[in-house]
Amino acid sequence: MIDPLNITGLVLAGGRGSRMGGVDKGLQLLHGVPMAEHALRRLQGQVGSTAINANRNVALYEAMGCPVWPDALPDHPGPLAGFLAGLARCKTPYLLTVPCDSPRFPPDLAARLAQALAGQQADIAMAATIEGGAEQVQPVFCLLKQSLRGSLQAFIEGGQRKIDRWTALHRCVVVRFDDAQAFANANTPHELAALNAVEQR
Repeated sequence: MIDPLNITGLVLAGGRGSRMGGVDKGLQLLHGVPMAEHALRRLQGQVGSTAINANRNVALYEAMGCPVWPDALPDHPGPLAGFLAGLARCKTPYLLTVPCDSPRFPPDLAARLAQALAGQQADIAMAATIEGGAEQVQPVFCLLKQSLRGSLQAFIEGGQRKIDRWTALHRCVVVRFDDAQAFANANTPHELAALNAVEQR
């Protein structure tokens, strides 16, 4: 088993927010609280330490009470840049990433991913849901070994950006979660309004 204290949780809030009109998505309010802060609170009970990957409004994210780790790469090229920022800075053997725009992820996310990763002797564990009768992998809900840093850096330096192409290079395990709504995200103003219309849980 993997001790939760050996996992660093990272909220990914470093994107451009293009589908949200270019605003800083992690700072958009859900029930009066920034989405990134909701995600951070969910993570804090599941892992040993937490951080936020952000490239704008760093002081506002720091005010949430944890370190802020910006991308080392220009132009905010996507989630893999956030993964790399976390792997480069975390002091634990494992890193768990969650996106800032899906703040209702399961409270046992870390435990179930860790159990599967250890049990299958995998390098990466990712969440999945069933939507429309088909399995839908949620690759940004990802537990990965810190030792993968070199592999990811080389992949990105080679001009690659696709999560699934990189994870395919390693031993991965997918963990299915029954509650697809727990992974509902707010990529657009309409989706954020829909989340705000749902009672907090």
